[in-house]
Amino acid sequence: MLRAGRVFTFVITVIALLLLILLSAGGLLGPLEGVVSVPLSFAQGVVSSITHTISDGLDDLSNFRRLEKRNQDLEEAYAIAQSQLAEYREKALLYDDLAALLEYDRFEPEDREFVTCDVIGLDNTGFVRAIQIDCGRRDGVEIGDPVVIDLGMVGRVTKVSATGAEVLLLTDPNSQINARVQTTRADGVVVGQLSGDLLMSYISVDDEVREGDFVVSSGLGQTAPADLILGRVLSVSLAQSELYQEARVRSLVEFDRLEVVQVITNFEPVDPSVFVEQDEQ
Repeated sequence: MLRAGRVFTFVITVIALLLLILLSAGGLLGPLEGVVSVPLSFAQGVVSSITHTISDGLDDLSNFRRLEKRNQDLEEAYAIAQSQLAEYREKALLYDDLAALLEYDRFEPEDREFVTCDVIGLDNTGFVRAIQIDCGRRDGVEIGDPVVIDLGMVGRVTKVSATGAEVLLLTDPNSQINARVQTTRADGVVVGQLSGDLLMSYISVDDEVREGDFVVSSGLGQTAPADLILGRVLSVSLAQSELYQEARVRSLVEFDRLEVVQVITNFEPVDPSVFVEQDEQ
């Protein structure tokens, strides 16, 4: 019975389809097709619009991910380039420092011996102005050795170990170097100041000292070899006692930015006490 019902339904469906085909071929379903096509066309448009929107969204997302990946790649490349540039700049600065020291060697007396050292520490706090270097007794460095760069004298070695040393800077108040004005040969003593400048004292009132004159070590007192540049005169005045002149001197060295220095290792000060003992005998 159930099977007969299915056959009947199938036959009715086939007959209905054939009838619809015949009516459509004869043009009798035109008005009905027009009415039905309106909602179908609208639905098709909506579906098409949603499909395009989804497709465009997926394309935009894909493009965004590609751009994001490219941006990350560019940022990594930029970071690497910046790192390499910083490394090249550092090497260039080191090359300039070493080249300047080599040029300085060329104009120094041939009997002077140098050892080149890296600055590994700086102490400019409180009342002490000093640097630490990575050269010591193993490199021939001894207490009292002068330390220089191409712009002039930096200071003197005051402490030394096997592999390192401490250098008291010219600007330390405990630093005293016998000096003279390069042009007029006026003698005096250059003393470090807390301000970071230098003060040249005990200049005879009869000696001429001009602003801009270079001040160099005199070699007197064996505090340093002669003719090391100490700085330039900024101003000249009469001391409070009015017994001598004083000159404010500015070193050409930037003490806070020292990276490479040279130690004169064959400077041997003469001990003046030897002459005193000979006179007494």
